[in-house]
Amino acid sequence: MKTILNGKQLAITIDRLCHQLIENHLQFENTVLIGLQPRGIYLGDRIYETLKKLLPGTIIHYGKLDITFYRDDYNKGKTLHVPSETNINFSIENKKVVLIDDVLYTGRTIRSALDAMLDFGRPASVELLALIDRRFSRQLPIQPDYTGRTIDALISQKVRVLWEQRDGKDEVILVD
Repeated sequence: MKTILNGKQLAITIDRLCHQLIENHLQFENTVLIGLQPRGIYLGDRIYETLKKLLPGTIIHYGKLDITFYRDDYNKGKTLHVPSETNINFSIENKKVVLIDDVLYTGRTIRSALDAMLDFGRPASVELLALIDRRFSRQLPIQPDYTGRTIDALISQKVRVLWEQRDGKDEVILVD
C-alpha cells in the first residue's frame, strides 16, 4: 500500500480544483455540477461545499447521478449492480455541466454518465473533473478537464479514495 495523497494534500488538491472551476466558470450562472454515484459524490460534496465557502451568496446547482442502468456491463456476469439515488432537481438544458468522479480509469463510467445525463436535458458543454487520473488505463477517448493527480499504476493495482464521513479518514492510496 502506498499513499498517493494524505488528508492535508487531499484538502489542498480539492481547494485547487475549486479555484480552477471558479477561474473558468466565474459565478456559475450557467454551470451545474454533477457528482457520479456511488463514489464520486463524496468528492462532489466536498467541491460543492468548498465552492459555497469561496463564493458566498452564489447559487450553485449540484446534483447526484446514478449510472447503474446505463453501464455496458449491467446484467452481465455474476455481480448484482444495486442502483444508488439520482438527485438532479434542475434542467441541464443548454448548461455547462461539470461531471465529478473520484477516479478516472477506463472511461466507461464517464461514457455511462454521458448517456444518463441526457435524460435531464441537452447540455451546452460537458467537462470532467477527476480527483485521480489513471492515464494509461483508458479504453475510451475520455480525458479530464480538471485533474487532482495523475498517476501511473499497474492494471493489478487499485486506487482507493478514503473519505472521512465514510471511511474515518481522508486519504488516497494505491493498493497492490
